[in-house]
Amino acid sequence: MTDAAGPARPRLGGRSGAWAFAALAAAALLAAVVATRPALPASPALARTLESILLWHSLMPRAVTALICGAALGLAGMLLQRVLRNPVADASTLGIASGAQLALTVASAYAPALIAASREGVALAGALAAVALVLGLSWRRGLDPMTVVLSGMVVSLVAAAASATVILAKGEYVLSLFIWGAGSLNQQSWDAVLALAPRLAVSAAAAALLLRPLALLGLDEDVARGLGLTLHAARLAVLGIAIWLAASVTAEVGVIGFVGLAAPALARELSVRTPRQMLLAAPALGALLLSITDSAVQLLGSGFNDLAPTGAATALFGGPLLLWLMRRVPSALPPQSDDAAWGPRRTARSLRSLAPLAGLVLAVAALGLLLGRGPAGWGWATGALFWELLPFRGPRLAAAGTAGALLGAAGCLMQRLTANPLAGPEVLGVSAGGGIGLLLALTLMPTSPFAMLAGIAGGSLAVLIVMLLFAARPGIGPQRLLLAGIAMGALCMAVVSTAMAQGDLRAYLLLVWLSGSTNRAGAFEAWTGLIACTMLIAPLLLASRWLDLLPLGEATGRSLGLAVTRSRLCLAAMAALATAVASLLVGPLSLIGLIAPHLARLAGFARSRDQLLAAMLIGCGVMITADWLARLVVFPYQVPVGLFAALIGGPYLIWLLNRGGPRNG
Repeated sequence: MTDAAGPARPRLGGRSGAWAFAALAAAALLAAVVATRPALPASPALARTLESILLWHSLMPRAVTALICGAALGLAGMLLQRVLRNPVADASTLGIASGAQLALTVASAYAPALIAASREGVALAGALAAVALVLGLSWRRGLDPMTVVLSGMVVSLVAAAASATVILAKGEYVLSLFIWGAGSLNQQSWDAVLALAPRLAVSAAAAALLLRPLALLGLDEDVARGLGLTLHAARLAVLGIAIWLAASVTAEVGVIGFVGLAAPALARELSVRTPRQMLLAAPALGALLLSITDSAVQLLGSGFNDLAPTGAATALFGGPLLLWLMRRVPSALPPQSDDAAWGPRRTARSLRSLAPLAGLVLAVAALGLLLGRGPAGWGWATGALFWELLPFRGPRLAAAGTAGALLGAAGCLMQRLTANPLAGPEVLGVSAGGGIGLLLALTLMPTSPFAMLAGIAGGSLAVLIVMLLFAARPGIGPQRLLLAGIAMGALCMAVVSTAMAQGDLRAYLLLVWLSGSTNRAGAFEAWTGLIACTMLIAPLLLASRWLDLLPLGEATGRSLGLAVTRSRLCLAAMAALATAVASLLVGPLSLIGLIAPHLARLAGFARSRDQLLAAMLIGCGVMITADWLARLVVFPYQVPVGLFAALIGGPYLIWLLNRGGPRNG
């Protein structure tokens, strides 16, 4: 991994034809953008003047901005991957971009003076907070690549949900923030170029001065210390450069996803190996990649409107890229992720042990109906007041509770279908797949709750089948399956973000769905959840033998007389339907589908039937609690329950990943 001795000049790699093709493609697409500009409706003299202004004050600044942003993100991604020794590290996967976007969104909505004072400072503060949280959560595991990426996923998920909540709270006035946050490179001046070019130059120079530490960071820690490297200082210096670059780009143009992941990966495929070569190759490839993407969205658009914001377009190849990079991630579970380590520490509980759990859920539901806050402060709703508030509190409590139960059941099914104790509808991208189905339903069918439910169910089932095919591949391993789920979720959410950036009615409906709000839950939502629970419970209880045998493997299941393919498809359809109904009610971000089966297992419910029922009860109770607290924490405002549940589920996922102490090899 270190540079070769001697004065040999650095090369960008051995495949010069690929470099030439990429450069020619970028130049040709940019020339096509300039040549295919729509004619301006004006007199010839005025049209020439306007075209000149458009060329030199919009198109050219945009082209140069794309090159600079791509180079900055490529350099940032290279530095992050090197310092963390993680091939899937990037501003997108580590939560840096989402943290910067959240800080900018909150400041724009509530403290615009901070934006006026220093937009970049606000973005940098958010990025630093996000990456500090991710690294702090992963530190006990020795910055294990999968732990870092999953921690980044959780931080990004919560930050995205919080951004959506702020936008919903401020209404259409802040909806434009989401369009900007999708990474639009539209320019009206050279301001972005003048702001970013010096930062890129300074960062590149600083990275060049750190070439020796970068080379040593690729070695074993003891070897690097023996060669005189101060590890913590070197890591902080490299991280500081990468975070500053990524935050600066986010502050100027919004979130540009996965360019920092793609550029170093492509450089490695072009035979670039040493830090010196990578320092040249990653920024160059990032610049070419973003330039090609930006030109493509302009050419595929109509008139002066782009097909989609460039950042959303780059995120479209982030999912497939993560799938391609799966082979670089170790397939074995970390020691603390072993299912036996998560198993019950005591004798397995029987079905009768569910009675106290059911009583606890009923107590939480009663508390949600009776205790609340009003203009006069805290109070109990009794007598006439109870009946006045019941039409408002009852349906949303029923919707939240049934959604939690359905997510608990779906998570239990997915963990047993994939034999992966970290599986869940949110982690495997199944909930995000429902967003694709919802988008298609809103586009192709008249808007109605039934059409939305059908669309979400179809999208969820399609993604779940894809994930089951991945799980069936030999050597995929639980870690790689999780990475595949993250990739699938990223791809689906990129498509949803592209549609949301259009700013039409679909965008608002998708934003409401994404946040998971139960504020408007009524009789339809309550009855939908109750009927779905009733129709799913009985078939799943009858399928307990399938659930017992499937985790044992395909060969064992067949030897015991199980029709493996048919049982998997049936259970996948049930899991997708449960996920669809729950996502319709509370959005895709809650993580209840992951934590409920684990809490059931930790409580001692080991058999499939008992664990399924316990997971449903725990999911119901947690979601009811989240809905109740969401009404109270920022009274008189209400936090969407999907976001609040993610704030509960996210820390649990991190605890689960870190359980078992630091990594010792």
